[in-house]
Amino acid sequence: MAGHIDCYLDCSSFYSFLTLSYLLKQRDVLATHDVSVEFHPIFLGGVNVGSGNKPPWSLPAKAAYGKFDSKRAQNYHGVPDIAVPAFFPPLTLLPQRALCYIKATFPRTTFEQAWLALFHGMWIPPHANICLPDAFRQTLHDSKLFSDADLDGIVAAAGQQEWKDCLLANTKKVLDQGAFGAPWMWVRNAQGKEEPFFGSDRFHFMWEYLGLPWKDIELMPRQAKL
Repeated sequence: MAGHIDCYLDCSSFYSFLTLSYLLKQRDVLATHDVSVEFHPIFLGGVNVGSGNKPPWSLPAKAAYGKFDSKRAQNYHGVPDIAVPAFFPPLTLLPQRALCYIKATFPRTTFEQAWLALFHGMWIPPHANICLPDAFRQTLHDSKLFSDADLDGIVAAAGQQEWKDCLLANTKKVLDQGAFGAPWMWVRNAQGKEEPFFGSDRFHFMWEYLGLPWKDIELMPRQAKL
């Protein structure tokens, strides 16, 4: 049986941005091991409420530590320009519902590149508030992935019940799996067993579960001075 990663993300999650970027870079290598990856929009606000979790920035100790952790993660993933927008935390219902529609309507690569464009628009200065219709549309327009007619359909779809229900169903699904935040990954290995993984720094655990070859972090000895 082939391995598979279902990855659930929200535009409001800085670590979701890192996870999407990282897994897209790893997709070709994963394919050589017969492991596929699929991305799904969820509403992180609903996950927090449904699980009883509190966002890290709402707890003073976590907020203080997060300044260090986020900068380290940015440097590791090669995206040092990420910064928290002034409108944070955003209410991401519009982009997340629209992404459900884009995923169902357009090719996979278009969906994934659109999500990257939205992440970049929101998290990279000068920061576009993609939760507002005009900024959302402009961000996708600037990506050059869609025609004006496509954009009309995408913006309209975000207000339609079908895509509201789709986002709600995705969010309920991960809550049923035990999710308490994003990124959330549900992984099936070659034996057909399934387990959850959380966060953007647990990929080595995921590779181990999938039975993939990987290199551990190794501390090097100090070189003698000549």
